[in-house]
Amino acid sequence: MDGVLFQATVFLLAAVIAVPIAARLGMGSVLGYLLAGVVIGPVLGLIEQPEDLLHYAEFGVVMMLFLIGLELDPRALWAMRKKLLGLGGMQILLTGAAVLVGALYLGYPLAMSLALGMILALSSTAIVLQTLSEKKLMQTGGGRASFSVLLAQDIAVIPMLAILPLMAMAPTMQIAADGSIRKVAQEAGHGSLSLVEGLPGWGVTLVTLSAVGMVILAGLYLIPPVFRFIHGARLREMYTAFALLIVVGIAFLMMLVGLSPALGTFLAGVLLANSEFRHELESDIQPFKGLLLGLFFITVGAQIDFAGFFADPVPILSLTLALMLTKGAILFVLGWVFGLRGRDQMLFTLGLAQAGEFGFVLISFSLQQHVLPAPLAEQLMLIVALSMLITPLLFILYEVLSRRIKDSDGDRPPSDEIDERGPVIIVGIGRFGQIVNRLVRSVGVKTIVLDHDMRAIELMRRFGVRGFFGDPTRPELLHAAGLAEASVLVITINDPAAAVNLVRHARRERPDLHIVVRAHDRHHVYQLYQAGADDIVRELFDSSLRAGRYVLENIGLSEYEAARAEQAFFKHDRYAIRELAAVWKADLPVEKNPAYIARSKELEKELELSLLAALESGGEETG
Repeated sequence: MDGVLFQATVFLLAAVIAVPIAARLGMGSVLGYLLAGVVIGPVLGLIEQPEDLLHYAEFGVVMMLFLIGLELDPRALWAMRKKLLGLGGMQILLTGAAVLVGALYLGYPLAMSLALGMILALSSTAIVLQTLSEKKLMQTGGGRASFSVLLAQDIAVIPMLAILPLMAMAPTMQIAADGSIRKVAQEAGHGSLSLVEGLPGWGVTLVTLSAVGMVILAGLYLIPPVFRFIHGARLREMYTAFALLIVVGIAFLMMLVGLSPALGTFLAGVLLANSEFRHELESDIQPFKGLLLGLFFITVGAQIDFAGFFADPVPILSLTLALMLTKGAILFVLGWVFGLRGRDQMLFTLGLAQAGEFGFVLISFSLQQHVLPAPLAEQLMLIVALSMLITPLLFILYEVLSRRIKDSDGDRPPSDEIDERGPVIIVGIGRFGQIVNRLVRSVGVKTIVLDHDMRAIELMRRFGVRGFFGDPTRPELLHAAGLAEASVLVITINDPAAAVNLVRHARRERPDLHIVVRAHDRHHVYQLYQAGADDIVRELFDSSLRAGRYVLENIGLSEYEAARAEQAFFKHDRYAIRELAAVWKADLPVEKNPAYIARSKELEKELELSLLAALESGGEETG
């Protein structure tokens, strides 16, 4: 018991320290777990036999594939079939084929080379998606293409898990104590439960298909009514218990018939993707998945032979760089074929050039199935880990290159020719811009609408509202829209930095122009104020204020009193924004700005007094 508690303490302490540090450095949680495993394993030697824990940690992989299945709506997959099968499928096939040829050239057998191709064709979903989200690149052309490829790779893991056991090497023979010849694999598996052991080929097939059929029927007809029955008990812990029962039970059934547990849970997840209990299952499984998957990556890191790497690092580094260059070249060509240019092509190429965390899953699975020998598996783990460590540097390289790359006219769709003029120019026609445009047009004022989203422009045209396609952050497009003659410029784009730059440019070109701009938050307001905006509208301020008024009306204040309080708050906030903008400094965080903090406290006291005064005067007027 003491040993178990010691190991649990070591694992949790290592994760709590290493993962936040890795996340702050932009490396992602997966690398944090791997580094934690390296420290407590090869470096400090605190974990003696990490492979013993791997069997428990692999349930994290099983749960992850169950959640992936839950998120894969079959109708959404069908709508994305061209990118999934085209871009994603071609990337997997071409990269796998390139690695296969390279492995054959190095003298590996065909089955082993094919396994290497499948393992190294995958990229890191965890690192790439997290980085794209943090850097707000998900909605770019390169970000969407990367997401399609990663989704295709996640789906491809399932058939890979089914194919790998078919390529297993023949188990080695040994002479037992009684003089009989036995297979090592049989000795290791002695005593384990199996529904197919000793059956003829047709019997194994029949039992296996029956087990898969049971999973399908249970997902369609058994799990939903049981969930409704549990819902009637109104016990939160029962949801969690049943969710775990689904995953563990299906995994156990798949093991009994000799299939991968991940295959069964993935299938169950897909079947439940459209059920009303999907989100409940996700929320119940997610914490266990995260911890067990973290444990899996820690145990993988603890098994990496860094002593062997430092003894002769050149071969591993050479193979890692060769892999990333090969994947990068294939991604570059595929990006070009599928219409990616300039920054998008660069993001697509550099972002997916690494191997991924599913590589560790397939390496571990291949080792168990005797597809790969242990020394080669250790080298592969080093290659995958090093390529993932290099990935943050590639994103930094992308940022450097993207500042130097100027998209040529051929790299972007041509902007519309703007043949109209109006007193109001609206930049951005999302949810915010649409309401502004409808209100202004409803009183007969003509607007010139600019947006870089062709779908939004086409949707407007279907409803009889004309807009112009183009990048509104380009000064030449703004001038073509009539900046020199316009009375009002409205900026509603969802890019804070671009909005500030647009305000600066417009104010420099037209000192007399009235500029109305959407702000993301209070700090963005200060930036826009200093850039020269006239009217600054925080995107959630007015709606939050109205919600606050409804609260006041339902806790005892009359409608008139609530409205007076709302008006007083609004006026004071506008005054406070101007006062705080005078002491705000762009290069100094507000919590380290003593003048800002002191003025904020003073203004908060003034707000309380102004609200009390408004309520008292309102009471006198109504009295």
